[in-house]
Amino acid sequence: MADFVQIFVLSITAGSVYALIALGYTMVYGILKFINFAHSDVVVLGSWVSYTVAAFMFSRLHVDAEHPPLWIGAVVLLAAMAYCALSGYVIERFAYKPLRRAPRLNVLITAIGVSLFLQNCGQLTPYNLTSQGDLRFPFGASPQRMPDLLGENMSNDDRVMWSISFAPDANGYAPRVVVSKIDFSIVVSALVLMLALEILIHRTKIGMGMRAVSYNFDIAALMGVPVNAIISFTFVLGSSLAAAAGFLYALAFPGLNQPAHEVWVLLGLKAFVAAVVGGIGNVRGAALGGFLIAFVEMFGMRYIDSNLRDVYVFAVLILVLLVRPSGLLGSPEREKV
Repeated sequence: MADFVQIFVLSITAGSVYALIALGYTMVYGILKFINFAHSDVVVLGSWVSYTVAAFMFSRLHVDAEHPPLWIGAVVLLAAMAYCALSGYVIERFAYKPLRRAPRLNVLITAIGVSLFLQNCGQLTPYNLTSQGDLRFPFGASPQRMPDLLGENMSNDDRVMWSISFAPDANGYAPRVVVSKIDFSIVVSALVLMLALEILIHRTKIGMGMRAVSYNFDIAALMGVPVNAIISFTFVLGSSLAAAAGFLYALAFPGLNQPAHEVWVLLGLKAFVAAVVGGIGNVRGAALGGFLIAFVEMFGMRYIDSNLRDVYVFAVLILVLLVRPSGLLGSPEREKV
């Protein structure tokens, strides 16, 4: 029982990250009807910007690595979200906006090109922004370790948020379910961001504009909706969520690989699968898909075969597409002939 609950906790943590990334995919598709394949690279950008800002603050502000203040993490998160929001705006403005009325294949190829551009820029030698060399921009081909914002030298007991012990078995071993501070921070942060997105889309005027544009460009423009501004805002919002996911991923897995590593590619693919499984274009479906994919992956690793963790994810994708092509919460589109 303890093992099951522990895997459940890990699934919630992983699903929170997948859901945040999937939301960026689904929002762009819901409005522009194309897949922004560069979105996963914005997640990478968010992780590396988080590392850069955190390393700079630890170095220049002489932060105690054993007990760093909580505001350090908040500043790093906001800095990463701001940087990626600006990057998302630039990508939309100069790469996608000129192709607004172009065939979808052109936009798709452009999205792949933007993704490759970001990956290859990430291989460039970092440039020192200070004479001390403690702030580098933007990536680098060498792996780095994210500073532990919850305390680098904390003991295992100090990292525990909650702990539940079960009755000992016949051998006297008492299993224990542990919820770490990192797990708690990731889940709470992700849920707050997803709730804020839900309120923004369904309770605000700008959210009403996003839903109008997703329905029809031309009709929304005739009704006075600033279509270009709404589209730019969608990219900014999606990139901000990607940055948050990158920051949370760096907290959970502090060893950051170089930007073109297969770990980042698989992370983006799994989030895309989550968006498709939940119903591409449906915000709630993307969140549901993220958690579903995480549960299938984690429980499959534990109870079937850990070497097939990626197989489980894509098997779910195939199964959903066969049974319900529009996704779990997606609505089938009707085309007039």
